[in-house]
Amino acid sequence: MSTDAANAALDAQALAAWIGRSEIARDHVTPVPCAALAATLDHDPALPPTGTPLPPLWHWLYFLPLARASEIGPDGHPKRGGFLPPVPLPRRMWAGSRFQFAAPLVVGDAITRTSTIEDVAVKEGRSGTLVFVVVRHEVVRERDHHVAIVEHHDIVYRAAAPASATPPPPEPAPATASWQRIVTPDPVLLFRYSALTFNGHRIHYDAPYVTGVEGYPGLIVHGPLMATLLLDLVRRQRPDVAIERFAFRALRPVFATGAFTVCGEPRDERSVRLWIRDTEGALAMDATCVLAA
Repeated sequence: MSTDAANAALDAQALAAWIGRSEIARDHVTPVPCAALAATLDHDPALPPTGTPLPPLWHWLYFLPLARASEIGPDGHPKRGGFLPPVPLPRRMWAGSRFQFAAPLVVGDAITRTSTIEDVAVKEGRSGTLVFVVVRHEVVRERDHHVAIVEHHDIVYRAAAPASATPPPPEPAPATASWQRIVTPDPVLLFRYSALTFNGHRIHYDAPYVTGVEGYPGLIVHGPLMATLLLDLVRRQRPDVAIERFAFRALRPVFATGAFTVCGEPRDERSVRLWIRDTEGALAMDATCVLAA
């Protein structure tokens, strides 16, 4: 076994100790964050009255990661350790999520989220060591103790790619779609979404950092923002239908250097394929959505 492989095995053994760890957070569904996200997505920003259902994925406006300033790392994320395992790799990405929307949250609800680390896996990829962490989030309405949302959140950690590395060829996105909307991700859009979700990761708003330190060509569009735009497309097309399940995979980063296209194609009366086509025509995010019966 090579030294690198031995270190990876030791890391895997140590990181596996985080499996089963849980934390609980509590919040209230207040109207101002909803109005602010509506404005960010180019909807009417009127304050929603008490009892208004929360659109799917808008629960990300709550349970914000309120790390103290002294606990922030050089990339803008909270320092490693605590609830998430202390993975010693510099790049952390939201690889995807899977959701079940069992009951609606409404403005005025008191809500509780229980987060549990379900798995930690160390693997070797073409670019080096990768660490995959799966976190299960369960959101409960306190008024009736009903489970409203179950989410499985996939996080991947990786080393910075060497300058000589050749990225894998992109998968082309479908060229046409029944539903589509062009989005131009300017710095204001990314800053507003970062502020709404209290996301300090510098790759989304600090151009000198993302280009000079992490080596990307421009600011990176948030994966959760793109997922939210996908379900926002469904809401624009089918405003009368609730969403029962949703899953997405982030396949490649989208940079704020050109417009991207939010696409949807109904498969049948209840199933919709959704995807993000980047400015080069590549498939950046792939998703599926199941509508309620």
